[in-house]
Amino acid sequence: MKQSPIFLLPELKERIWGGTALRDQFGYDIPSDQTGECWAISAHPNGPSVVQDGPYKGKTLIELWNNHRELFGGIEGDRFPLLTKILDANQDLSVQVHPDDDYAERHENGELGKTECWYIIDCKEGAEMIYGHNARTRTELVTMMNSGDWEGLLRRVKIKPGDFYYVPSGTIHALCEGTLVLETQQSSDTTYRVYDYERKDQNGHERELHFTQAIDVTTVPHVDGYADESVETRAGVTIRTFVEAEYFSVYKWEIDQKVELSQDYPFLLCSVINGEGSLEHNGHTYPLPKGAHFILPAETGNFTIEGSCELIVSHI
Repeated sequence: MKQSPIFLLPELKERIWGGTALRDQFGYDIPSDQTGECWAISAHPNGPSVVQDGPYKGKTLIELWNNHRELFGGIEGDRFPLLTKILDANQDLSVQVHPDDDYAERHENGELGKTECWYIIDCKEGAEMIYGHNARTRTELVTMMNSGDWEGLLRRVKIKPGDFYYVPSGTIHALCEGTLVLETQQSSDTTYRVYDYERKDQNGHERELHFTQAIDVTTVPHVDGYADESVETRAGVTIRTFVEAEYFSVYKWEIDQKVELSQDYPFLLCSVINGEGSLEHNGHTYPLPKGAHFILPAETGNFTIEGSCELIVSHI
């Protein structure tokens, strides 16, 4: 039996570095003018998505994963593997690094590691991000961190809308102010903070740093994350393959007219980042406004998208 698309409500989170772009760009009802994260497709207990409508309305993605594994092709695992976010970096994020699965399993109560990737939806002119470091040995990394030589340690790269970056676990990284990104990642919330610009929270306290863990997990010397970028163009759609990696594959669909597509994976996670359109499936039409997030389950089969829109799509 064909399975219908599952549309999800975004979970919005305040962050010290957040702003209003999630409201201004997508029309979300943000909790404050310091809203930094939209957990768009999430089965993580720190922010599970809720189904918007249809037969599973009101259920969380955690419930669907636990009780309706047929929606996900019957794949095994005790937790849903991926997490899609949109991040509004109105100010610089802390410089951070994430562990791999093995380290997180041993040190973070069985949590997953965190490999992630970023698609730059929008950014200010001249925007940068921190991606990697300049230490040649772990001893040099420790020395530069302990002495606060952040200028010498951190690598900065210029970014522009449409760029894609693959960020494997062990990569020191940070978004900088004036950046809006869609993030696809392993379903993990484990972060080791390396540097936070000596900022203070609302109580006047600096946020905790995690030097010991960061030194343990950082890849030394830095290795750029690879991306297998390729482009396929056919009538109605351009499909850009950004990465096909161990934990996820990520694509961009650029729709410019009516196109028929097929769902051939255990699931597809889909986010409309620009424009609008509609999805036709099994005799039903679903609107696709900018900011919509949905899952195409395993037995979706063929479907049609019509309109002028861009989607970021991922699967395991």
